[in-house]
Amino acid sequence: MEQLSHDKYPIQAESTRDGVLESASKRVRMIFSVMASPNRIDILRILNSKGPLTYSELKSLAGFKSKKESGKFAYHLRKLLRQSLVALNKAERRYTITNLGKLVLSLARQIEERSIIESGKMYVRTTRPSIEEFNSNKIIQSLVREANMPLEQAHKITEEVENKIYKFQAVYLTSSLIRETVNSVLIEHGHEEYRNKLARLGLPASDIVEMLSNADAAKNGLETLMSKASQSIFSEYLLINTLPKDIADMHLAGEMNISNSGTWGLIPDTIFLDVTNFRENAMDLKGKFLNVSRMPLPGINNSNDFETYLSLLISLLSREASTEVVLEGIIPMILEQTKEPAEISSRFAKALMLSSIAPSYTQSGLPATTITIPADGHDVTSVTALLSGYQKYVDSTPVPRIGISLIYGDMNDQQNQLRYHLDPIASLVRSGGIISLSHDDGLRASSGIRKSIRGKSSGTVITLQSLSINLPRLAYQSNKDETYFRARLALMIKPALAALYIRKKAVAELIRKGTVPALSGNSDFIQSGTTNIIINLIGARESVNDILGHHSKNNGMEVLQKVLKTSVDVALDQGRYIGEGSVGVAMIADDSATRFATLDSDKYGRAYLQSTQQNSTTYSQGLTLYGEQLLMPNDDNSGSLIEECLSVDKLLSGGLSITLDVTELASNHVQLKKAIEAASGIPFFRPMVKLMVCNSCGKRSGSRYQERCEFCGSSHMLLIH
Repeated sequence: MEQLSHDKYPIQAESTRDGVLESASKRVRMIFSVMASPNRIDILRILNSKGPLTYSELKSLAGFKSKKESGKFAYHLRKLLRQSLVALNKAERRYTITNLGKLVLSLARQIEERSIIESGKMYVRTTRPSIEEFNSNKIIQSLVREANMPLEQAHKITEEVENKIYKFQAVYLTSSLIRETVNSVLIEHGHEEYRNKLARLGLPASDIVEMLSNADAAKNGLETLMSKASQSIFSEYLLINTLPKDIADMHLAGEMNISNSGTWGLIPDTIFLDVTNFRENAMDLKGKFLNVSRMPLPGINNSNDFETYLSLLISLLSREASTEVVLEGIIPMILEQTKEPAEISSRFAKALMLSSIAPSYTQSGLPATTITIPADGHDVTSVTALLSGYQKYVDSTPVPRIGISLIYGDMNDQQNQLRYHLDPIASLVRSGGIISLSHDDGLRASSGIRKSIRGKSSGTVITLQSLSINLPRLAYQSNKDETYFRARLALMIKPALAALYIRKKAVAELIRKGTVPALSGNSDFIQSGTTNIIINLIGARESVNDILGHHSKNNGMEVLQKVLKTSVDVALDQGRYIGEGSVGVAMIADDSATRFATLDSDKYGRAYLQSTQQNSTTYSQGLTLYGEQLLMPNDDNSGSLIEECLSVDKLLSGGLSITLDVTELASNHVQLKKAIEAASGIPFFRPMVKLMVCNSCGKRSGSRYQERCEFCGSSHMLLIH
């Protein structure tokens, strides 16, 4: 019937249709007239990217800043409102772009791009992002401004670059392609220094594709991918633009190693923080982390906030250290009002679990956090309750990265009190907990790094220690001459300290600018904080015993002591020369040992590497004791091993990592306890058991020899210790 009615009045229907078309055509013409103004297109672009905006915000962003231009801006905005390209929310008094406005903006962009193609000119897709006509003057400006090149020379380079670009016969250029061409011309003319200043840093597309293809292996999901990409950029910047060329070459050649190179010039490695200082001087984040809650340090009257405060503190500080955060003064907060052992255990476990979500910059999950427990300052029941709470955290976390440090008054106190704590300590070690024991020696991180160098420290201390020297390489190049070896080591310490001094200034500048807000807002550190510079030595056993040929049965320990004393004395003298008093030498574990061993194997052959060590894939780091060695009956070997640890530890001003490996005793609880007790004469040590964790299901295995997960059958197993 409806069709018949239309057929009945064909002239009237056609007239109506013509009227609609004429009205639509008029509307289109009006919209095109709106598009004819660059100012109105700019307003649409601003609202599309930053809206909704108030009248004054939009006016300012559109560039109409003077009072004289107010009428002009109002005219353009009124035009957009009339054509329904922009809408006003009267309740909020904010302007927003409509769907029709977005369509018009998209059409304008397509017309602009097509006109560029038809014009035959060359245009550049910039990183802002925008499309601009190619302008060689911008190359000259970059050469002068970024590379500090003389103007006349910049003109000559630009002329050659321009000739190359016009030969490309491309419609669209990119800013990265232009920069690559400039750098190519600079290299051809031998201007490597200028090229390094202009180089674009980042990952090639193939690396990004590989990262995304293997995203299932990213331990912390998107955080791992983003961290890996950003660290690649900062690592490249460090080696090309920050470090002197000779130091960068030493790192690349494997003579020294810079660990955590992606964060090396940004944040410290270890932070020692006494939180009791905050009771008078609160940590002030100021304008940083505005989405993070501000709360005072839990005191005597509000210790119920302990769990929340600890998780916030660890989450913030984990962003500001690459290796470890050591917290003093935490335990008194929970023990001030909480007296029941069950409640102490429960609250401590809850606080640690809440803190376990803290961010990480590395694949290995660093930085770790260590909470100090003054074992001699609290009763046995309270300490046992804290250990019980830590056990709950360890049992619920496949790879823990929060550890505890039990601190005793002196060796006698440790040996007397340790027997009350041995059972829970042994259980924690078997479960994969991170626990260290120390006495009478000043505070240390779980890595073995000292807080105080020659008695110099404050409440808050940061250390810069992630630079290691390859001792086996030096020993091999010294033709088995111990004196020549020590002379070469002394020469290596000078550039190592120079690199760390550059790093100290860079980190201090970023702290001053507030880039690490928890440290920047710590008035105790700003007023009297200490920054320690520490050089790490790798492969001491291989260099002295295997390459130089001074085995432990003859004069090996004597030669090692001479080597360490030389390094400490030279570092101290060189530190005084550059005005640094807090300079030390350490032997700790980092990521350099395997890299050094691999590079030396490639350089000198695998036969050389196998002749220097039992494990041909890595070098020794710090000192390692084995539990079964300490328990050998009628053998003086255990006593001599402990004496060696004591003598080396006494020499190293920066710290020593002493690991007690009780993996072989893990199934025998009694023997494991005896081994820990036998090592209690050492000022600092960390007992540990090597375990396997499944990368697929996240379950922990009690045996380090398993090739497949006993729960899901996966072969993707991760060794932790």
